[in-house]
Order: sequence, then C-alpha cells, then structure tokens
Amino acid sequence: MISTPVFGITGWKNSGKTQLVTRLVAEFTSRGLKVSTVKHAHHNFDIDRPGADSYRHREAGAVEVALVSGRRWALMHELREEEEPPLSAILPRLAPCDLILIEGYKRENHPKIEARRIESASKGPLSPEDPHILAVAADHAIPDETLPVYDLDDISGLADFITSHLSLQSVQS
Repeated sequence: MISTPVFGITGWKNSGKTQLVTRLVAEFTSRGLKVSTVKHAHHNFDIDRPGADSYRHREAGAVEVALVSGRRWALMHELREEEEPPLSAILPRLAPCDLILIEGYKRENHPKIEARRIESASKGPLSPEDPHILAVAADHAIPDETLPVYDLDDISGLADFITSHLSLQSVQS
C-alpha cells in the first residue's frame, strides 16, 4: 500500500481521458504539486525504436533495461511470459510525489472521474456500474446524472473537486 493520494480518469476510448489528464497535470503543477501519472494501455506498445541500443538489449532477452541520460531516465520491463501486473504493483515503483493521476484502469477501486464525449456516448455511462466514479466530466449536457457533472474544459473546477476529495494541500507561492 502506498500513502500517495491516487485519483483516476476513466472512460471509453476517445472520451477525452488523455487531454483531461494532461490538463490536470498542468493545473496541479501550477498549484505547486509534484504529480506522477500512470496510463493503462490495452494494446501492445513500445516506447523504444528498433535498432536503438536499448531495444537491442530487450530483444536479446534483458528483462529490464534502464535508459539514462542527463535529462531523463526510463525503465522498461519486458513481461515476456508474465501476466500484466496489477496497478497496486506499479504504484510503489513510482518516485515520491504529491499526487498520482491514473488514466484508464476502469476496473480498479480508486476514486475516479468519468470522461464523456458526445462521440463516445453510444457506449453508455460507466458510473452506474462503478461506485468509485465520483463525478463526470463531459462535453455535453447530462440531464439525468446523479453525480456532480463538470464541463470537460473546467480544469480548475475538476482540480478543486479532486483536491477536496483527497484533502490535498496546494503549495502555491
């Protein structure tokens, strides 16, 4: 278990999750908080390119490859035959910070905001089946919603909602 506050943004594909997370990161950072993120990908992804030394290390069989420079570092872990790790196994690997924002992970039990766009509305809302969804951020009116509803562009209001729910303290100068 980690002590860092965690809050998620969930929703169907093309519902605005990534844009909402990036805008929330910028908002919380402007408030003086140190923020980390975890994004769940449902597909095979690669942050490395064929031919790069680190790619060649992984292809040769390395389980983990750390790529380090004077500006950033990355740790890639090749699952090989292992199962995808649960979110609870990933969170403790993050460096200390003030807030962790999670993108995706529909079925996890952390507090979440559901992102909805009119284009993805045909899939139906997630909130009726998930008691961990505490609010909705949408680009359209949702007249029958029982949860608080924010405009997808109300980043300050959404950040205030998360701050209040997690009892976060801003470090604004």
